[in-house]
Formats: sequence, C-alpha cells, structure tokens
Amino acid sequence: MYGFSQRLPVDWLREHLAAEATHYLFPTLVQRLTHRPEVPLQWRCQQLLTVSTGEQIWGLLDVLPDTFDKIPETLDTASKKDIVNRIEQAVKVREWMERTAADAGS
Repeated sequence: MYGFSQRLPVDWLREHLAAEATHYLFPTLVQRLTHRPEVPLQWRCQQLLTVSTGEQIWGLLDVLPDTFDKIPETLDTASKKDIVNRIEQAVKVREWMERTAADAGS
C-alpha cells in the first residue's frame, strides 16, 4: 500500500473518501514492466482524491489503457491545468495516512 503505485483497499476508500466529491485521475506516463513481460502495458496515473475532511490528497495508480479509455472526458484544458496544479500542492496519500494515524493516537 505504500509503494509507488498505491492500490488502496476498497474498505479504506469507503472509509476515508468524500463520497459526494469529484475525484480525478490524470495519466502521467506509460508503465512497461520489461522484466515481467506477462504484465500488460499500463498507464501510471496521478490521483487527486478528496477525503472526508475536505482535504485533497495525491496518489498514484496504474490503469490499463482500455479501462481508462472508457472514462468519459468531461474537462476542458483550463480545468486540467487547475487539477495538475492542485495535484502538485496536495499531500501524498501516505503522508496523510501517517498524519491521521498519529492524530488518532494522540
């Protein structure tokens, strides 16, 4: 869960994400695992997720291109630039998890 591509458990997502919020997935690079030819080409995407506190956090997720292509495009260029800027300023998922765990323990 703390690696480069964070495959967050569904239970974690249900517990922490703001259900009414819009979450964003932004393809960043092509991921080829040349040392594992059985693994298909994937797109490494940045995620901008809104948690139940209203804070936006940044994570990564590898997505198969066919799956990503099924997501309808709804944003114009200015909106995409805004999302990239927000991603650059967001706290990483791991950092947010560590901070909230520390806050719960105190």
